[in-house]
Amino acid sequence: MFHVLLTATAAGSLLVACSGAGGTSASGGDGKSINVLMVGNPQMEDIQKLTKSTFTKDTGIKVNFTILPENELRDKVTQDIATQAGQYDVATIGAYEVPIWQKNGWLHELSSYADKDTAFDSADLLKPVVTSLSGSDGKLYALPFYGESSFLMYNKDVMKAKGVTVPEHPTWQQIADIAAKVDGAEPGMRGICLRGLAGWGELGAPLTTVVNTFGGTWFTKDWQAQVNSPAFKKATNFYVDLVKKHGEAGAAQSGFTECLNAMSQKKVAMWYDATSAAGSLEDPSASKIAGHVGYAYAPTAETKSSGWLWSWAWAMPKTTKNADAASKFMLWASSKKYENLVGEKLGWSRVPAGKRASTYAIPAYQKAAGSFGDITLKSIEQADPADPGTQPRPTVGVQYVAVPEFQDLGTKVTQEISAAIAGKTSVDKALDDGQKLAEDVAKNYR
Repeated sequence: MFHVLLTATAAGSLLVACSGAGGTSASGGDGKSINVLMVGNPQMEDIQKLTKSTFTKDTGIKVNFTILPENELRDKVTQDIATQAGQYDVATIGAYEVPIWQKNGWLHELSSYADKDTAFDSADLLKPVVTSLSGSDGKLYALPFYGESSFLMYNKDVMKAKGVTVPEHPTWQQIADIAAKVDGAEPGMRGICLRGLAGWGELGAPLTTVVNTFGGTWFTKDWQAQVNSPAFKKATNFYVDLVKKHGEAGAAQSGFTECLNAMSQKKVAMWYDATSAAGSLEDPSASKIAGHVGYAYAPTAETKSSGWLWSWAWAMPKTTKNADAASKFMLWASSKKYENLVGEKLGWSRVPAGKRASTYAIPAYQKAAGSFGDITLKSIEQADPADPGTQPRPTVGVQYVAVPEFQDLGTKVTQEISAAIAGKTSVDKALDDGQKLAEDVAKNYR
């Protein structure tokens, strides 16, 4: 089953991993140190800064972090876990991987560790997030670091100057119209930032929410591929046209990190992306628009809501020889104690939220997240992985299809769409090519 889980990049490294060359083995098994692989988002950079002076000081456990950009992280963690290479004791994965990898027997169950730690308070975790990180046996196989949906972020000062009111529940057409009005509002400023960087979890995530609300889907309930269907084409043409006309410079190379930088540095007037980005935008030490950001629900077309559901979470590969030490780190990293540490040391807007109900009752967090906390929580609660569009689906998932093959399919299709954004091919050709790939996947399930 490895071949369907590995992207092209990881597949190229498979022979090396299987031969025993390359990389180092997981830290010995003495429980004194652990190797942690994680995605390079701001919240992960924060925990790297705080671990030595707190967790390591209290437990004596040294944590060796490896931080990679999202696409590289996905390749690396898939390669390591799928091939049982055993290089890492803990890795950040998400709602897509958990049920698939649990079924393959690649992950430690974590409910037993969480249940033994009364301070962890599993009952406080938000139900949509818990469900997304649970296996078929109902047990947790990853502990959430933060949860997120998606929404629209905009520069309030620019909107005011242009006499534009952004609706709380906008349509995509309204957003396209606003993007045209505010494009060039300030020197070098573009109307909107939308991910154009290839990758099923990069460009594929926001694009699929647009496909859903435009009436499209990757597959029908009976596994008929729909990648070049009229609805899928309409949504993709809309997305590509919008980003080409009014999107950020270098859009085909822009992912979450690049759009975060563009928005925080006032290079774009709007940004549709993860709710977790709000904490960084409201951090005055890193953002030029802190305190001047407005938030609206994910734009729609034919559905009532369209926000995605995701959680970056800590998982423990079955290959670890440091299960006890790894579990201590994961429980701490997902705890109320850690959230308070971030709030007190770095600022409450930077708390890795979206996973605990209690977070939204903390007065200091309510104050710091006043502009985005409530809409984030409601967006997470409204996301419906079982029914995210206008017709029944064969699997769960808002911004992905929960089968192993989707990792490769989504990446290859978004590579073609990214090329269309760059003007190197057409949307029609990209989706016609994608349809053939999707039909090959569908054959495995019909």
